[in-house]
Amino acid sequence: MQLWTTVIHAMQLLTALTMIGLVLIQHGKGADMGASFGSGASGSLFGASGSANFLSRSTAACAAVFFACTLALAFIGNDRSGAASSLTSGGSVLDRAAPAASAPAALPAIPGGAPAASVPVGVPAAIPAPVAPAPAAAPSVPAASSAK
Repeated sequence: MQLWTTVIHAMQLLTALTMIGLVLIQHGKGADMGASFGSGASGSLFGASGSANFLSRSTAACAAVFFACTLALAFIGNDRSGAASSLTSGGSVLDRAAPAASAPAALPAIPGGAPAASVPVGVPAAIPAPVAPAPAAAPSVPAASSAK
């Protein structure tokens, strides 16, 4: 199945690039509009411009292949049988049970704290009381001198 997905992705990429190139080299219908106002004969301004040429037909064929590849990839991506069936068979994400929470890994020992082995899982370790810093001496203010 992986081979088909790769082949369809490659086909879709090639047809997309080909379609971009074909659209860019085509002569637009609005290009003759300026010619109709003063320079004489041009094609039809708003009506049918005749039969489709090679570029427009090949663009349509590339678009059809591109849409077919898109539908095929959507069909393959929505396939509910196979290896991913355990993930998609439950219906909604809300219908599936939440996985059990695993125990956290052992943390390294905290300096000054209790050893990690004696602290049960889920119980916070004793937090030592914060030590207040010693009060700093008030800075001395020099006496103001009035030098004039």
